Amino acid sequence: MNSIAFIFKTAPHGSSSGREGLDALLATGALSDDIGVFFMGEGVFHLISSQQPSTIFARDYITTFKLLELYDIEDVYVCQQSLVARGVIEQAIGSMAATALPLNELQQRLSRYDKIISF
Repeated sequence: MNSIAFIFKTAPHGSSSGREGLDALLATGALSDDIGVFFMGEGVFHLISSQQPSTIFARDYITTFKLLELYDIEDVYVCQQSLVARGVIEQAIGSMAATALPLNELQQRLSRYDKIISF
C-alpha cells in the first residue's frame, strides 16, 4: 500500500477543512500503516490544547487528535518556523506527541511519502 502524508495547513475553526482532514486521517489510519501527519502554517493552531471553540459555536474536534496514538499513527511533525511565526511555544502543543522540525527537514520527510493530502 502507498504511504500517505496528511498536511494540516489551515486554521482549525475558520472552515470545515481541519475537521474533514481529521476524519479522513482516522479513516485512512484504520486501513494503512504508513501515515505521516504534518502541521504547517496556520495548521499549527490545531495543536493548541487550551482552545474553547464553543465560544464561537464551533465543534471541539481538536481533542480528537489524541486518537492518533490509538490508530498507531506515530509520525506526527510540526514546522518550527510556523510555531515561531505565530507565537506558539512548543509547550502549548499539549499532550500530542509531535516532533518539531525545521522546514527543510520537514520537507525532506514529506518527500518520502507516495501520496500527499492537504487540508
